[in-house]
Amino acid sequence: MAYESLFISVCVYLLAAVISVPIAKRFGLSSVLGYLVAGIVIGPFCLRLVGEEGADVMHFAEFGVIMMLFLVGLELKPSLLWRLRGPILGLGGSQVVVTMAVIAGIGIACGLTWQVALAVGMSLALSSTAIVLQSLQEKGLTKTSGGQGVFSVLLFQDIAVIPMLALFPLLATLQITNGDDGHQGAEAGPIQDWLAHQPGWIVTLLVIGAVIMIIVAGRYIFQPVLGIVARTHVREVFVALALLLVIGIALVMSTLGVSPALGTFLAGVVLADSEYRHELESDIEPFKGLLLGVFFISVGASIDFSLIASKPVVIAGLVLGLITIKAAILFALGGLGKLILDQRMLFSLALAQGGEFAFVLLGFGVAEGVLGTELAQILIASVALTMALTPLIFIFEERFLRPRIGTRETETREPDAMEEDAPVILAGFGRFGNYVGRLLRSQKIEVTVIDSDPDHIEFLRRVGIKAFYGDVCRHDLLESAGAHEAKILIIALDEKEKTKTLIETVRKHFPNLKIMARALTRPHLYDLMATEVDFTIHQHAGSAAEMGEAALRSLGFRAHQAARVTKAFKK
Repeated sequence: MAYESLFISVCVYLLAAVISVPIAKRFGLSSVLGYLVAGIVIGPFCLRLVGEEGADVMHFAEFGVIMMLFLVGLELKPSLLWRLRGPILGLGGSQVVVTMAVIAGIGIACGLTWQVALAVGMSLALSSTAIVLQSLQEKGLTKTSGGQGVFSVLLFQDIAVIPMLALFPLLATLQITNGDDGHQGAEAGPIQDWLAHQPGWIVTLLVIGAVIMIIVAGRYIFQPVLGIVARTHVREVFVALALLLVIGIALVMSTLGVSPALGTFLAGVVLADSEYRHELESDIEPFKGLLLGVFFISVGASIDFSLIASKPVVIAGLVLGLITIKAAILFALGGLGKLILDQRMLFSLALAQGGEFAFVLLGFGVAEGVLGTELAQILIASVALTMALTPLIFIFEERFLRPRIGTRETETREPDAMEEDAPVILAGFGRFGNYVGRLLRSQKIEVTVIDSDPDHIEFLRRVGIKAFYGDVCRHDLLESAGAHEAKILIIALDEKEKTKTLIETVRKHFPNLKIMARALTRPHLYDLMATEVDFTIHQHAGSAAEMGEAALRSLGFRAHQAARVTKAFKK
């Protein structure tokens, strides 16, 4: 019966996801909103298809958030963080600190303890990365000055979640020390029980020690192990290792009483410069997306509508107050950032909602005993409503405010400090591909190399060539390598079938990418010509023709005559 109940719950959650997201997309809404609405519909306050087991599902689904932070870490190369330090620390840091301080101040004025007020301020200072970035991309505003400002703030917020999660246990300890034990009595292991009776500085030292451990392990253990497993050329083993890294780090950090999200994020940052980064992203992304979808459904199912009905004025006040306060702070910061009026308006309204990580922080606050369950429920409902209103806010800004302000800045402006994407992707870097790559690099043209030989990849990276390990036929790996932005794909693979599969994948998912392919044999050359690739050449044509031309010259042909004969033969 237990298994039957589990299967029923799984079917309900998956069916809700399958139905809700296409409907949300059909109406131009975010998939996150689709998940939230699905959770509300199947929850105990509507169809009652899920109920008491929701808390258990939430704990399981929170692992999706941990995976998300690992992927965020993989995207944040130390070099990228350094280049973006100005706008990130300027706009992003100011927004989080000022918003957190203002909301915490209001909370204290309303009678909350400073620990609770600070926890609420941290939770509500964040915005919805998923909804905002998707909306900006759909409207073509990501490269405007306002869009770049939004990106900087969201990037800082994603990073700021980590120290926020690390601070919650310290706030709980201080709250207990002050005689206000709000912990819900969750079961704790011996280490957590020992930590609960230690001063706050012990927890802080433990966090620092765990951070150092993750950084050292990432440098000297994770990367060599990834190389060893990659050499087996068995994809499922690599997927298993990727999941093992995330689960193992989360388990170790949880045992130490430290946020598992902190450990996985740091591990991602350490591996961001690894040649296996794209392969790790591609392998973990499906698990992360599914678990994150279940997480948002669980959040929707956990909204207490009876509580909202009993406090409609409080909820409405929180929703309007949060949007107004955040928009006002962001509008002022946009002025300090020298954004023009229409960009300031976009910047302030785009980030005025609460975010997905607010659910994480509020749930974590309840688990740690910093926040009471009723307060957290009210705040979760308020954040969910602000997220639901975000598409309407974008419509209001686009249709009513923008015509009265003036013409919107277009995307002709180049990104200020975005990581550049190479215009050329080179699939295979063997005897043929390395000549092509070296020629392009001699003209300062960046080339992204994808190869399936781990030893080869390590050598290329040692000599300064941007190279990544993985199966180039996977469209998700191509997307991670920048295929949407690249101009040319050069195929220098040694397998005919793999070349054919890659061409089909590119034609299907990246139709604007020009394809240049090496032919291994004459029949293969004719096959490639039949697929109408943009350019193809027999792998020995150039070198053989060049030697034939030299032979003609040695036999007495004039140089121009030998060149003309060779050119005609090649044609």
